[in-house]
Amino acid sequence: MWIDTHCHLDAAEFDADRDAVRHAARQAGVARCVIPAVHAKHWAEVAQLAEQHGDAYALGIHPLYVPQAQEADLLLLDRALTERCGDPRLVAVGEIGLDFFVPALCTAEMRARQWFFYTAQLKLAQQHGLPVILHVRRSADLLLKGLRQWPVTSGIAHAFNGSSQQAQAFVDRGFALGFGGTLTYERSLQLRRLARDLPLSAIVLETDAPDIPPHWLYQTAEQRAQGAAQGRNSPAELPRIAQVLAELRGASLADVAAATCCNAQRALPKLAAL
Repeated sequence: MWIDTHCHLDAAEFDADRDAVRHAARQAGVARCVIPAVHAKHWAEVAQLAEQHGDAYALGIHPLYVPQAQEADLLLLDRALTERCGDPRLVAVGEIGLDFFVPALCTAEMRARQWFFYTAQLKLAQQHGLPVILHVRRSADLLLKGLRQWPVTSGIAHAFNGSSQQAQAFVDRGFALGFGGTLTYERSLQLRRLARDLPLSAIVLETDAPDIPPHWLYQTAEQRAQGAAQGRNSPAELPRIAQVLAELRGASLADVAAATCCNAQRALPKLAAL
């Protein structure tokens, strides 16, 4: 059994064949997906998809959507978390965090705005006793600062690509680290070293589908210019990504499956009840 701890099944890229995509993943052994929301407009949809497919979901405001978000959305999030507190499929607040890769988000004004929404959502996670799913892109140290000020029960540092010291800091706070398609690229030397050397108990698997395609789906800019379509990532790719992790660690696929599922349930405890 596999758990995809980060899959945007609500994305527009899946509009034409969403049910078939989830069925293919189940046939590949992906028993559960966690569907994190990115904006208030997506909250009802991710909850409905989780119910429909036997999956789990998280509610939050993604840092890429902070420019469009309103402070009133935080009140709506508080209300939604309260109303859905008895829903066993609501497993976290997320996807939240900070993004200092996109240039438009790196101005002083947008950095401050991201910090405001990130810390406000940490406080809501505290109040509602929920873990968080963190967007980490060139922002690990500041995310950790927020967690020191507003500690939460546990969570996942999604698409982690930081240093070993930052990895350990997240693990020390009860977080698991999400590894996905980037792991499959031979040039991802630091990430592959982390995946090999970290305790297996620190790692969960994810696809971030339809984003972050593994290398076998990726088309270069030159290939795309010649008409090749960029491959669409999907949760069915998770077992093959896991095989790469197993090979890097010299572990069996069965051991990786058992450990990463256990880790996911520890990071997001309500998963175990599903």
